[in-house]
Parts: sequence; C-alpha cells; structure tokens
Amino acid sequence: MLLSDEGVKAEVKIIFQSVENLHKACPKHLGDWYFTGNYPTVGGNRVVNRAFINFYEGNKERAY
Repeated sequence: MLLSDEGVKAEVKIIFQSVENLHKACPKHLGDWYFTGNYPTVGGNRVVNRAFINFYEGNKERAY
C-alpha cells in the first residue's frame, strides 16, 4: 500500500481538499497539473509517468 505499511499500527487518516479549494488557498499559484492532469506543456503526462517509473526503479536520470 502506498499510504502506509502493513506494519504501521497507528491509525492513518487521509485528508485532502478539492482542486477548487486549492486554488482558493493559493490564488497566485495555479500549478495544479499534478492533481488535474492538465499539463501546461505538450508531453506532460509522458514526463510525469517517466519520473514516477524512474523513482520507483531507483533511476537517478531525468524524465525529460
């Protein structure tokens, strides 16, 4: 499980806010593409997917 390990005995609660409320909280910072998938450049999904694969596999190379 990505959010907690089976060995964790503490109660884990996940708290999140909507993208709309994120915009209200940070009105001058609209970099919400990690949450919405609306990347400002062509190929954004490809780059973020490659970055995740690199992280998961322990690669130290850039995703772009």
